[in-house]
Amino acid sequence: MRPDAWHLTEDIDEFHARSADFLRSRPVLHNTPLTVMEKWRTRPGAFDPGSVLFGRLESQGGTRAIFYRPPTRRLTLTPLSPERADALAARLTRLGHTFSGVTADHHTAAAFAESWQRHTGATPTLRVRLHLYRLGTLTPPEPVPAGRGRLVGEQDHEHLVRWCREFAADVGEAVTVDAASWADTRFAEKRYTFWETPDGTPVSMAGVNPTVAGMVRVDPVYTPAHLRGRGYAGAVTVEVSRAALAAGAEEVVLYTNAANPTSNALYQRIGYVRVTDWAAYDFA
Repeated sequence: MRPDAWHLTEDIDEFHARSADFLRSRPVLHNTPLTVMEKWRTRPGAFDPGSVLFGRLESQGGTRAIFYRPPTRRLTLTPLSPERADALAARLTRLGHTFSGVTADHHTAAAFAESWQRHTGATPTLRVRLHLYRLGTLTPPEPVPAGRGRLVGEQDHEHLVRWCREFAADVGEAVTVDAASWADTRFAEKRYTFWETPDGTPVSMAGVNPTVAGMVRVDPVYTPAHLRGRGYAGAVTVEVSRAALAAGAEEVVLYTNAANPTSNALYQRIGYVRVTDWAAYDFA
């Protein structure tokens, strides 16, 4: 493969114009770059120009793969063969780029991590393995816990920020989530729903990303530790999934930690079907 088949740019508008059709062609598999691109293009100040690198692989007159590197310097890739992953690693090494890690479908991430180590000597460490699910037939849990879903409003902001901070700590995200930093976090652009008990006490929450290419991603889902095991997470996930479908979403997706059998079993019970595995590697 010719190395110049990869076209690199720091111009998000140029990148979007040439890669949007490719990303929209597989909205489930491309859900992460779709939502990230939508945020960066529609929210002024979402990133500093020059801090992000984009790449697209052209072959036979069309885009076949893309990558982007945000300010965190963690590379995100769409699926690549091992040969193409190695060619990309070689190209980026020659250009002097450095990365803190890579996130992609499991096979692509593993192939790139191995190639990156071979070309640079950087030791990859698997940080987390994820399952990607898409909604099949929505199946509410039985029995449904007492209570109801309610959209989160401005009056709930302090409560929401606290729960997002607790969620980030639970999943090991190295981010600061408080009133001052909220607007710059990945949590800010989402719409949230609380599950409340009959007396109006919030006991669980679920967020959804804005719809893009007919696809909605559920993220995050969180129940405080002392309230788990009572069906609240399933109930609130059904609530936001049903609302997304009612609003016209063609696909509803979510990620789970592969090491958490409880959440994986829960989402399968309510109708989510596993699509593929994802992985995130850190580079020493």
